Amino acid sequence: MNNISLKHKIISLILIFSFGLLGGCSTAPSKEDYAGAPDRLELANRGFFNFNEALDKHLLKPISKTYAEFTPQLVRTSITNFFDNIAYLNVILNSFLQGKIDQGLSDSVRLLFNSTIGIGGLFDVATPMGLPEHNEDFGQTLAVWGINRGSYLYLPVLGPNTIRNTPDLASSTLLNPLTYVTGAIFFPLLAINIINLRADLLDETSIRDEAAVDLYSFTREAYLQRREFLIYDGNPPLIDYEAMFEDELEDDSVLIIE
Repeated sequence: MNNISLKHKIISLILIFSFGLLGGCSTAPSKEDYAGAPDRLELANRGFFNFNEALDKHLLKPISKTYAEFTPQLVRTSITNFFDNIAYLNVILNSFLQGKIDQGLSDSVRLLFNSTIGIGGLFDVATPMGLPEHNEDFGQTLAVWGINRGSYLYLPVLGPNTIRNTPDLASSTLLNPLTYVTGAIFFPLLAINIINLRADLLDETSIRDEAAVDLYSFTREAYLQRREFLIYDGNPPLIDYEAMFEDELEDDSVLIIE
């Protein structure tokens, strides 16, 4: 019980810290993201980004590369399946909260089959049966309910986020059965999950490091565009760049006239 309370307190502190940043750093220098929204927390975000990058470079990435080198892909896939399956209750709940009843029922059956026939989720038997995996969370639910995104937020250790998405840190943790196991089991499983996930992203981060001029901006844009993709189920509205250009011309004309 003490272990559970500690984890819940950490989540609460993260949420309080996140909203505190919104008020405390609103005057920091900002730049616009791909949709024209200002990055109001850029000063603090870049500090945490640099911290995470250093942590990854000197600790997590070397461990993950060694892990990937000596762990067969089949084993890594099963580990990924296991952790995805055990966290799937959050997906199911948010499918229903978004009014996707058929999807929620399909997700429920998927969890049942993978947890039983798939041996605790180690094997994905549901997808070949016509029960596809979905990606839903409370941040997407809040977007569907009409809640504004709020500022882009880069959290220490946890990485990219937004103000609107931070409540999902609590809901996903509370709905994950691993939250309620003892520390002797929880922390080794957490370490395996983090290392395995980082190993799965080695190729993607290598491409990012080679392609990006500014790693922070590249990461921010990739994250925000992926969130839009998920919120709109793969069909995000097109950004009217022509209208944005016309607005800029009108603003310039007003300045010239004045």
